[in-house]
Amino acid sequence: MSTPQLVVHRDKELMAEAAAARLITKIVDAQATRGSASVVLTGGRNGNGLLAALGSAPARDAVDWSRLDLWWGDERFLPEGDPERNVTQAREALLDRVPLDPARVHAMPASDGPYDDVDSAAAAYAEELAAAAGPEDHGGVPAFDVLMLGVGPDTHVASLFPELPAVRETERTVVGVHGAPKPPPLRVSLTLPAIRAAKEVWLLAAGEDKAKAAAIALSGAGEVQAPAAGAYGRSRTLWLLDAAAASELPRSLYPPASA
Repeated sequence: MSTPQLVVHRDKELMAEAAAARLITKIVDAQATRGSASVVLTGGRNGNGLLAALGSAPARDAVDWSRLDLWWGDERFLPEGDPERNVTQAREALLDRVPLDPARVHAMPASDGPYDDVDSAAAAYAEELAAAAGPEDHGGVPAFDVLMLGVGPDTHVASLFPELPAVRETERTVVGVHGAPKPPPLRVSLTLPAIRAAKEVWLLAAGEDKAKAAAIALSGAGEVQAPAAGAYGRSRTLWLLDAAAASELPRSLYPPASA
């Protein structure tokens, strides 16, 4: 378990641009070291804002997009191409604008795909992750270089909501979520064990509506009550916030220097 590090930016636009630059550096470093990189994307306004900033970043072309594996932390169990699906939004924000290898874009199954229900879709994604994991990897998933998560106002991450069964899962890497408190009720999500297999976990929070969630998650709350508190990387856990989202943090947690 890595101790959370905090970076607070002036506003959400600066946060997105800085996070995009940080992600480019991580991808380029991984590709230089290993030949490829592996990143888990998140949806929502902050995840999509980061992707849009990445597409406009001056250093975007430093990435070898053909040697990048993309995964998702969660997905809405809706038909392919539905505008509410994270992968649909990611394609619009960035993916359709860069030369990715389609075989390395690992979207979670859609509801009109080959799987009849959300649980079989989750099992299929778990098998895909396990097939990509090497013997040196942890817990049946690849050792993601960076796994990004948006933090919800209720402290949920991916589709792990407070007190629901998915956040209590300790064995499986991917689960079907039933009865999510925000629509749609059916989702596919990585579990906390899969999230914790990542080398680095980045949690994104911007806006006043995220301030209480950030304060709760960073102040010692339990992961069942505050799932964001249970999301951490093996080597680094990084909270990227704007000033509004950091406004309720205890001063003892506030970083000494922020951008």
